[in-house]
Amino acid sequence: MAAPQQPTSNSFKKLQGFLRSRMGQAIADYAMIGEGDRVMVCVSGGKDSHTLLDILRHLQRSAPIHFDILAVNLDQKQPGFPAHVLPEYFEAIGVPYRIVEQDTYSTVKRVIPEGKTMCGLCSRLRRGVLYRVAAEEGATKIALGHHRDDMIETLFLNMFHGGRLKAMPPKLLTDDHRHIVIRPLAYCPEADIARYARYREFPIIPCTLCGSQANLQRAQIKEMLQTWEKQWPGRTETLFRSLQNVAPSQLADPTLFDFSGLESARTVSTDEADAEEIGRDL
Repeated sequence: MAAPQQPTSNSFKKLQGFLRSRMGQAIADYAMIGEGDRVMVCVSGGKDSHTLLDILRHLQRSAPIHFDILAVNLDQKQPGFPAHVLPEYFEAIGVPYRIVEQDTYSTVKRVIPEGKTMCGLCSRLRRGVLYRVAAEEGATKIALGHHRDDMIETLFLNMFHGGRLKAMPPKLLTDDHRHIVIRPLAYCPEADIARYARYREFPIIPCTLCGSQANLQRAQIKEMLQTWEKQWPGRTETLFRSLQNVAPSQLADPTLFDFSGLESARTVSTDEADAEEIGRDL
């Protein structure tokens, strides 16, 4: 397989510059990558992870710090998975890589009843394998291809179906405190990533190999957000900015804000103090 050719059109260069700028800004804002980091980039073969790897390699060449990149693909033994595609692509572009083979597909099919959503268990199993590989490879950061739209969709999924105000953070310390997960595409719109992937003609592996259901809750949220964006352009970007401008005192979580201590923090004017004093005397 030959490495994808770099398009030369002005529209591509503008798009590439936009995504590089957005990714670079996210990396800087959340201190995602530091000097000497070994970044394990998880590549599934979809448009998002291909774009993540491609742009991160461009930034690597111009960054004022040194960091290494290792591309990792998890072959979950889904029927019809073209196992040769990603190794050939990684060889063609000259990026260090590792292919991990683990049959999580059979486990998911055995545990999840026919017709039920498999994505949750599949994701947990995949995450466990990737964390193990990160430890084996000495990776200091695990880079995932989630983008701005993924983060907004997760926010609404958690609100609608979990009763939680929670999304995907751009940077995360795992529960066991062993790994740091980063999402360098956090500022990048999905539509622009899709355009970039088409320009670059990445060897895309379809995400339907597992027979994933069409009417998943995430798909319904995505459709809702796309409808809003058509009716009110810029709505998705505004929603994302809300994740960066949180006011705990204006919500209702007593673990985030001391509502019970408001009385002690209250400032009373001189007139009010005099009135309260007179009231006590009476």
